Amino acid sequence: MPTEQATLPHSRPAPAFIPRRHSVLIIDDDEGVSNVLAHCLKQQGFRTVAVGSAAAGVASAKQEPPSAVILDLGLPDADGLTVCEQLSDMPETCGTPIIVLSGRDGPGLVRRCRAAGCHYFVRKPYDPGALLVLLREAIRQTSLWAEELVSD
Repeated sequence: MPTEQATLPHSRPAPAFIPRRHSVLIIDDDEGVSNVLAHCLKQQGFRTVAVGSAAAGVASAKQEPPSAVILDLGLPDADGLTVCEQLSDMPETCGTPIIVLSGRDGPGLVRRCRAAGCHYFVRKPYDPGALLVLLREAIRQTSLWAEELVSD
């Protein structure tokens, strides 16, 4: 005995809220490091822009402010600490979290990076999972801070 199925009028589901994809600016002159990092971040849903010099990084951040910056200290045209200070001082990026990713070591380096405006310091070689956790946390904290400013 065949069963009859009731046909319901086709209705469209309500559009789902799609959050803005966060963008990450990678400033590192080592193309291999940049490519691997960009690939990993894209797999996690981030948009990425990778540049190999301080000048290109500052220009890119000014033109399209990213959600976060991952910055190497050893750049060919400027010291990464100078770039960190510039990004921290620019109106477009003064609230953007900066994660320094560097193979440098030395007394007081982390303290100098923090004084220049970086939020986190990660030493190369790095654990990609740990970097991703720090990146997400930095963006989350910045987003919460921005929401508080808007609601006040």
